[in-house]
Amino acid sequence: MSLFDEDLFLKGLAQRKGTLGDAYVQKSLDAADDFTRPFQEAMTAWCWGFGWGDEVIEPKTRSMMNLAMLGALGKMHEWELHCRGALNNGVSVEEIRAIVHVVAIYCGVPQALECFRAARKVLEAEGRL
Repeated sequence: MSLFDEDLFLKGLAQRKGTLGDAYVQKSLDAADDFTRPFQEAMTAWCWGFGWGDEVIEPKTRSMMNLAMLGALGKMHEWELHCRGALNNGVSVEEIRAIVHVVAIYCGVPQALECFRAARKVLEAEGRL
C-alpha cells in the first residue's frame, strides 16, 4: 500500500529529474532499499510533487529560494546539490553570488564562506569559473 498519491509521485519525479538531472535521481532511487525506499518515494511525492509541482513559482525562483534557505540552515551537502540544480534551472553565477551575499547579511560571514566554498566546487566542476 502506497503512502502517497501516485500522480503526485510522478509529477515530483519529473520535477526532481528536471532540476537535479536524470542520472542523479536514478542513482538515488536505485540505491534505495527496503529501509530507505519509502522515504525516497515520499520525499519525491511531497517535496518535488507538492512543493515544486505547482506553477505558482517558477523553478529558477524556487532554486534561488532553496539556496538561501539551505545556506541559512548550513546544510552544505544539500546546498551543493541544489547549486547544481539552480544552474540547471537557469540561475546565473552572478545570481548565486548575490544569494550568498544575502546569506552573509542574515546568517553571518562564516556561513557565507561555506556557501562560497561549495559554490566554487560546483561552478568549477561545471566549467562556470
